[in-house]
Amino acid sequence: MSDMDDEVAENTALIQRLRVWGRSLPARLADLVAPPRCLACGDEVVATAALCPQCWAKITFIEEPVCAVMGLPLDFDQGEGAVSGAALANPPDWDRARGAVVFDDHSRPLIHALKYHDRMEVAPFMAGAMARAGRRLLAEADVLVPVPLHRWRLWWRRFNQSAVLAQRLGEATGRPVEVLALRRVKRTRSQVGLSQAERETNVARAFAVADPEAFRGRRVVLVDDVLTTGATANACARTLKRAGAARVDVLVFGLVVTARRPHIDDEE
Repeated sequence: MSDMDDEVAENTALIQRLRVWGRSLPARLADLVAPPRCLACGDEVVATAALCPQCWAKITFIEEPVCAVMGLPLDFDQGEGAVSGAALANPPDWDRARGAVVFDDHSRPLIHALKYHDRMEVAPFMAGAMARAGRRLLAEADVLVPVPLHRWRLWWRRFNQSAVLAQRLGEATGRPVEVLALRRVKRTRSQVGLSQAERETNVARAFAVADPEAFRGRRVVLVDDVLTTGATANACARTLKRAGAARVDVLVFGLVVTARRPHIDDEE
């Protein structure tokens, strides 16, 4: 390569670096004015929508091997398609469920930050973890569907956190998102504190599809923030399958993996 070619290459590399730096200039200026903070504790961090090392270490990310149906962690690798005792004892109406993290005292504040406190900056972190945990489900999906809120609860909260997560996942994967195709037609009471039987009764016939042909033959990933007893996910899955869905998988951020105690249940 000639000296002129070397100079051209160096100048090109410099221009590219300046362009990258220029594109990031607004973000750099914003960081100077308001440095990024840990999503959980509020300490300064090096990047936006992130956790500090201490809070990261407290989050229990769910890794393989997991139950093929419930997504619950297994003690050891039992081979492809291994099913937990919980799934055998009480088979759900969905096909597969996956959760990104264990729902506990450390992950709960992140979920509540988005769900109840309108902290939209938490959504990218949650959706990113969900995309990793549910990569196989998302790769096989035809459509993503958020668990809907009743219109009065939506009016009170101003947004559906499950729809926010579904939109983020759709942007990341290129999968279409149908926010209005599944509707909550029955105004249900909060699931917190209810027994399993009461939960099932509460959400019975609570959902309907807007277009009977919308899901025929399609593989659906149902998106929610947390999965506890599964009553809501079961009701949605039954509705979608009655509408002809070929498969219904469930993808959540937080998954309860211990005994179902009413005081930790967070599902709608």
